[in-house]
This record gives sequence, structure tokens and C-alpha cells, in this order.
Amino acid sequence: MQKTINGSIFRKMIMAGASLLEQNKKLVDALNVFPVPDGDTGTNMFLTIKSASAEVNNCINNNIDSLCEAYSKGALRGARGNSGVITSQIVKGLTSVLAQAPEITTKVFAKAIQEGANVAYKAVTKPKEGTILTVIRTMAESAIEIAKKHADFEEFFKLVLDKGEDILQQTPEMLPVLKKAGVVDAGGRGLIVLFTGYYKAICGDETLTFNFEDPKPVQSVDDVIADINNLADIEFGYCTEFMIIHMLKKTTEADIDRLREKLMEIGDSVLCIGDLNLVKVHVHTNEPNRALGYALELGEIWNIKIENMLEQNRELKKNMKKVEELKPNGMVAVAPGEGLANLFTDLTVDEIIAGGQTMNPSAADIANAVAKVSAENVFVFPNNKNIILAAEQAKALSEKVVHVIPTKNVPEGIAASLAFNPEASVEENIENMTASIENVKAGSVTYAVRATHVDGFDLSVGEIIGLDDKAILAKGADVSLTTEDLIEKMVDENSVNITLFFGEDITEEDAEKLRDRLEKKYPDCEVTAIFGGQPVYYYIVSVE
Repeated sequence: MQKTINGSIFRKMIMAGASLLEQNKKLVDALNVFPVPDGDTGTNMFLTIKSASAEVNNCINNNIDSLCEAYSKGALRGARGNSGVITSQIVKGLTSVLAQAPEITTKVFAKAIQEGANVAYKAVTKPKEGTILTVIRTMAESAIEIAKKHADFEEFFKLVLDKGEDILQQTPEMLPVLKKAGVVDAGGRGLIVLFTGYYKAICGDETLTFNFEDPKPVQSVDDVIADINNLADIEFGYCTEFMIIHMLKKTTEADIDRLREKLMEIGDSVLCIGDLNLVKVHVHTNEPNRALGYALELGEIWNIKIENMLEQNRELKKNMKKVEELKPNGMVAVAPGEGLANLFTDLTVDEIIAGGQTMNPSAADIANAVAKVSAENVFVFPNNKNIILAAEQAKALSEKVVHVIPTKNVPEGIAASLAFNPEASVEENIENMTASIENVKAGSVTYAVRATHVDGFDLSVGEIIGLDDKAILAKGADVSLTTEDLIEKMVDENSVNITLFFGEDITEEDAEKLRDRLEKKYPDCEVTAIFGGQPVYYYIVSVE
């Protein structure tokens, strides 16, 4: 039970938070919803904490007060973008409490989180709910109550993180722009990542693997262009950031407050934070020269960055026009399992439709998938003989030119995907794809759902059967042995490749054992076992 935190543990927490943010910065970046690049949330938060952790690395002792000073100083110096600045303020408030405590308990840490929230809110002139501020405030309020009942840090952090995740999932209801984009707040997600790093360090977990589900739906080009156009009339065109150092002797804390007020008169998105040692400024304005002039009245200016958001907006529009241009050819494939879907994606198939023998997609499902492909011509691989007609019907529902390659199974679809050449004409691709599927033998292994006599076999319910597209070729009580028997009927002297796509009910270990047996049995063939994840069918087999 971890009831207190010493300097050694706190240092590990800082490093773990930075490491986890680095691992997940792209995932946090993907949650950004605004098309004008004023920095990416995940990257900005990571670089802020990276600077803070670097400062801590240079700290020669593990005294809590020294670590807190280094962490706060490094975060403020490295803060970039709104998300980074707010994060630095959370760190500032957090460390201001921890540095003064003779012993860090869960109650002390809860007060520290509360102060982090207070300082962060004060740093933003017009706080919005549904952002990182909401998440830190809710975590802080919960932490105070949780600490009253839980002295163990592992329990404390887990419960605080749960509360943070709960409110994060509610942010789309607080900010319409998040709800429209179908994402949670990126800054809030980054904060959860940071605190999860703290938690992992406390638990002694050094793997630092953190995955979360925040899928961002694909926006159409029209949606993105509309968002950009909404920002065409930007009131303040220059994103201006700088620091003020080496304050003049006459400068006071009140002067920092007056600077903030002056900046609000000439712009918006104002952040003016710090003390008489260092002040960090961020403002959107049309008069960056005046902002810098005001700052020079307090001290020296350093690390100046001025970005023309109007030009960024123009460049983004120009790039989006390029995106609007359709490529000549694209592909859509039906895949019955997660592993097979990933395989088709690796083969550059643009859109995957979940479906198969037990869940045939409709013509509308196929047409909808075709509509998402940014191509003039779209090749569709049904990968099931029962889906080919629906794919043909989808032609009438689509505004694009749809070419159905009549793949009757997954192995044929894979062969057709491999034959695709983005530089070739439609006619050449159709010819090459059609020819490729003629060289594939496909089989599958499943079970009988009723007692019957067919293809010379007397079958009972639950009996394992192996079949190709025309007939049942094998049966038995054991999946592996029946699969082996099926393959024996499929292989001939011209066969060089045997591929086993194992389904969701087959373990990788069992698939590898079968692969090893087949390698010994067919030394002239290359045998591969690949996770397909398909339901119902234990194995889908390809022989070439």
C-alpha cells in the first residue's frame, strides 16, 4: 500500500507522464477539430511536459521542493499553444502545494490537484466548459472527496482517473463543435494521459502502454471546407507568443495584470501568466508590435513567435482543394473479420465493409462505402458469392463508376487486391484482377448445423466439415485434422503456397501447430498462418 510519495517516486511520476504523452501525442492530435493550425494539442502538451521533465532531469537531488521548482519552471518555459500553457498552469498549481508539504499523502495531493485547477482557470480570460479545464476541475473536486476515504495512492489515482474519464466523455455535450466532429476534448484526453502516467509510476508499471478509444469519424471534404470558410473572417490575424524575462526593478505583479488587460483590448485568446521571474504571453491580435511594446515596459522579451493565421487559412484552403481532386481508381472490400479487414487495409484497399456469410451487407451498405472513396472508379470485391448481386445492385445507387470483381471468397479478394495497379487503366486492372482470381483455390472449415446427407457424406449436427466453393470435401470430429484433410484434396503438383486464415475461435498456438505439420507434409510449399478473426469459419484456406 502506497500511503506517501517521496522524491524518488515523484521523479518517476514526472518521467512516466512525459513518456506516456510522447507515446500518445498523435492520438491526442487526432482529436483536434479546428482546421486552422494554431498548434496540435497532443504535441503541444507533450513538448510542454518534455521541457518540464528535462528540467527535472537536471535536478541533482530528490528533494520534493527542488523537483517541484524544476517541474514548474520547465513547464512554463516549454509551454506552447493554449493546451500547453494551461497544462503548465496545472503543473504550477500542483507543485506549489506539493513543495510546501512535509509529507505528501492522498489528501495533500488532492489539494494540489485542486490548486492546479484554480491556477489554470485564472490563466484563461474566458474559460469554456467542455475543455481540459472542466476535466481538471472535476478531477480536483472528486479527489478531495476520494482522499477522505482512500489513503492508498493506487486506489486514489484509479478513482480520480475514472472520474476524469467520465467527465471527458461528456465534453461533446458541452461544446457543440466537439459533438459535430464526434470527438471528446483533445486537451482533456491529454490530461488523462498525463495523470495515467503518474498512476502507472505509482503502481510500478513500467510498460507505459496506454490505449483508448476515441475514434474520429472521417469528415467529408465539404465538411472540412465549410469549417474553414467559417473561419475566413478571422478578426485577429496574428498568433503572437513570447516570454518576458529579466524584469525591470520597477515592475510589480500589478503590472502583469495591467499587461493582461492591455492585451485584451487589442486582441483575444489572451494568456498572460507568470510572476516577476518569468511571464508567458499568448495573444491573437492585429498589432503584434503593440503587444511587444507593452511587454518591453516590464522587462526583456525573449523567444518570440508570430504566426500569420490568415495565411495559414489560405494555405489550408489551397491544400483542401487538392484533396478534393479524385484519384483515378480506388477499392472497396467485404471482410468478415478484424484480421482480414486489417490485411485488406494493408493492401491499400480504401474502404472495408464488415460482412460475410452470416452478415451479408446490403446494396446500400456497399454504395455508402463506395461514396467514401475519393476516386472516380471504384473496384468492389464482394468476397462471397452471396454478396455479388448486392454489389452489382450498388452500381445503380452510386454516382461513381463501380466495377464489381466477382470474388467469391476472401482468398480471391486478396489476390485481386494484390493485382491492383493504381497507375494502370481501368481495363488493365479488370483484366489483371480477373486473371489473378483464376489461380486461387479456396476452402473453408466450419461445422454442420443439421443432420443430412450431401456430396457423399452423412453429416451429424456439430460435425466439422471442410468445403470449397462447390462441394464438401472432408468431415471429422477434429478441426485441425479436418482442415488437413481438406488441404490434401486441394493441393496438387503445381501448388506452392498454402495460407491459413484462422478465425476467432482458433488460438494462434493451435494455428501454428497446424502450420508446422503442413510444412513437414508439404516441403515444397510455403505455409503461412494469419489471424483472420472471422466468425463461424475456423479456417479459411488459400492454395496457390
